Amino acid sequence: MAPSKSRTPKRKAASEMDDAGQETNINVVVRCRGRNDREVRENSGVVVSTEGVKGKKVELSMGPSALSNKTYQFDKVFSPAADQGMIFEEVVVPILDEVLAGFNCTMFAYGQTGTGKTYTMSGDIADTLPIPDTAGIIPRALHSLFAWLSEEDAEKCEYSVKCSFIELYNEELRDPLAADGSSKLKIFDEQNKNGRSTTLVQGVEESHIKSAPNGIRLLREGSPKRQVAATQCSDLSSRSHTVFAVTVYMKRTADTGEEFVSAGKLNLVDLAGSENIQRSGAENKRAAEAGMINKSLLTLGRVMNALVDKSSHIPYRESKLTRLLQDSLGGRTKTCIIATLSPAKSHLEETISTPD
Repeated sequence: MAPSKSRTPKRKAASEMDDAGQETNINVVVRCRGRNDREVRENSGVVVSTEGVKGKKVELSMGPSALSNKTYQFDKVFSPAADQGMIFEEVVVPILDEVLAGFNCTMFAYGQTGTGKTYTMSGDIADTLPIPDTAGIIPRALHSLFAWLSEEDAEKCEYSVKCSFIELYNEELRDPLAADGSSKLKIFDEQNKNGRSTTLVQGVEESHIKSAPNGIRLLREGSPKRQVAATQCSDLSSRSHTVFAVTVYMKRTADTGEEFVSAGKLNLVDLAGSENIQRSGAENKRAAEAGMINKSLLTLGRVMNALVDKSSHIPYRESKLTRLLQDSLGGRTKTCIIATLSPAKSHLEETISTPD
């Protein structure tokens, strides 16, 4: 699939409205994958159903009677038939428009271990054209971004693009792209000229990129260094959160000669899988990892709920994950959570906890 062509950033066009007609900055979509080989071998039945390829409802079969089923409603729901290209066009393109308009935005892949978060976020990360059908959000976003920028009038628009890659493992930050990938990064707050606090990460490498393949190579370089392990739920379970950040700086010159400067940032977050420690078989080190993962995910949930409720206190500082993303959550930023589900009955308990 070819990258998206030029799209004029339109703040209102990309925004979603809630039931009361108010603009909302947090969207939740669900992606249900098909059964994997292990689930087929175990003869684990399908307990998740959707309204066609794309809809707004997902139904969980809780027992033999339809009366016991649970139905959940979200901004968008995708069945296993929805491919990587559809997810990108339907979910990511509106967010990318916001970034090009100068806003900070965040996309999360969230769900139980083994439900397709990394496939959704990264997929095939070959830096080839045409884009592989199984390429995920990050490579598609890079290609779409540079396709849009290349169509701008060079005399009226100057731009630069930077990427960074951060891993959060056991509440410690590190840079997979650094020569010494084991060194820990420090996070701190800095006051800007307006007196507002900005969260910075000391020591992280920000690479200037001039093309989509440049950015994809960085992703391919850093991804194998991520902490993974085999559990009873997944043969290759991610044990850390990763944040691949793309920042776009633009300077436009109007016909009057007036200059407009903007900076938009897109955080693409592949969260470690939430898991039931007993069911995953995690012990000792793996159990401690799972405890840290679940704790940070709970904090993220509290932050998102506080933002939706417009609470006077947002608990960003309770986790390094939410503190790291503080500048791109809340306010005029846009946030999208892609919740990934397994359709198998053997994972029903974890599947229920994801939409809940």
